[in-house]
Amino acid sequence: MAAENPESVGKSGAAASLAGASIMPANDAAASPRAPFGIALSPPHAKSAITLHGTPRLTPAFVLLSFEGPDRYSHAGGLGSRVSGLAAALAQEGYETHLFYIGAPDLPGYEVSCNGNLHLHRWCQWISLYHPGGVYDGEEGKIYDWNTSLPSWIEEHLLPRLVQTHQPVMVIGEEWHTSWSIVRLSRGAQERGWRDRVRFYWNANNSFGFERVPWRELEAAATITTVSRFMKHEMWRCGVDPHVIPNGIANQWLEPWDRGTVQAIKRSTAGRLVLAKVARWDPDKRWLMAVDAVGELKTRGLRPLLVARGGIEEHGREVVARARMVGLAATSVTCPDSSPAALWRAIATAQPNDVIFVENVLSRPQLQCLYRASDGVLANSGIEPFGLVGLEAMACGGLSFLGATGEDYATPGHDAISLQTSSPRELVAHLLYLREHPNYATRLRLQARRTASRFTWDRVIRAHIAPMLTSAALAAA
Repeated sequence: MAAENPESVGKSGAAASLAGASIMPANDAAASPRAPFGIALSPPHAKSAITLHGTPRLTPAFVLLSFEGPDRYSHAGGLGSRVSGLAAALAQEGYETHLFYIGAPDLPGYEVSCNGNLHLHRWCQWISLYHPGGVYDGEEGKIYDWNTSLPSWIEEHLLPRLVQTHQPVMVIGEEWHTSWSIVRLSRGAQERGWRDRVRFYWNANNSFGFERVPWRELEAAATITTVSRFMKHEMWRCGVDPHVIPNGIANQWLEPWDRGTVQAIKRSTAGRLVLAKVARWDPDKRWLMAVDAVGELKTRGLRPLLVARGGIEEHGREVVARARMVGLAATSVTCPDSSPAALWRAIATAQPNDVIFVENVLSRPQLQCLYRASDGVLANSGIEPFGLVGLEAMACGGLSFLGATGEDYATPGHDAISLQTSSPRELVAHLLYLREHPNYATRLRLQARRTASRFTWDRVIRAHIAPMLTSAALAAA
């Protein structure tokens, strides 16, 4: 195992080759003064634009800090989707991008991809080795290790090169876990005279951990951002006024889905009202509302089918118990692989149950088919800072049933349905109306795709992040 923090030095014994980087035994690290612990970096892949006068114009670089990341171990929810998509899109746009996150213990400590532009730095791997339950297992120990080792490593080994080869260097921290490290990095940059070359941002995706954020120090150290107007208003209570930069989705969500599988799901569920819900087992996600609505539909003789994928949280037990209480027959299935056909076969064999709980993580192609084949995708959260699932479903031409908080991307009645209350009867009423007016449902699906196409990460970067890199914007910051 190669790891990138002080405590894991010397735990890797074999050298491995990566695209644009080599993972070396720790006793070779001294060969490169800028190498992370046990890692020798190849020459930087910085791009420089040439002005009309022949003077090199340095391009921006990005350093992203987040607990969650692209590894399955590191991916717990919307934050993992956000930072993975943002990092990949920045790299594809040609920016050198470094993503630091709590990495899987069995993967390399450092990887480079996307033509040398995307650098993955897996942190706290030595702790993750003893906490196999995922990114938030052993959370407090990881926070301590992150704050005591990561800022100093970035300041000593990464920023000195970036400030020489890029301008500006944009350091973006995500969520409360990174707030202290952003403050420390900002102070270090100030002491080294880098504040005109390095810009610091901190983004809030939800209000978790707000009571632990050093708001006054953070506001002095960084520009604070968030993902929706709802979150902006929530953060006013903390005495800050953040900039709103929306989340994005990967372009792959707009790619064609497996039409054969979508038709197969529809044939195997013919005559049934199929609903899908994919969310953490969290009361804010209004799982009980969804289950109660399915129970109401069953009493009306509509033969509903809810395909549900939850998380690992305790609220899941309450959801299963509520399904039984309202008279729903439920079963659990596991797809043998990540293909859309595997999901279709699991759904087909699980009938005639009313609720199918999917135990495995669903791949994007599987979700595309599920969202498209469903009569409604229940992203009906009571409190939703942004609502990525609803937007992803819209990209597939799905009928998204959203809450009424942070889903700024939607126009209710035009491209999605917005539920104003927690009453399952409101959800049932909308479903019955759409069933009686199929042309309206078709129009919603069409407009949903068009809306989602405006929120791909490349468009978000060009519309919201690239303007922050102009001379005027940097001077204002």
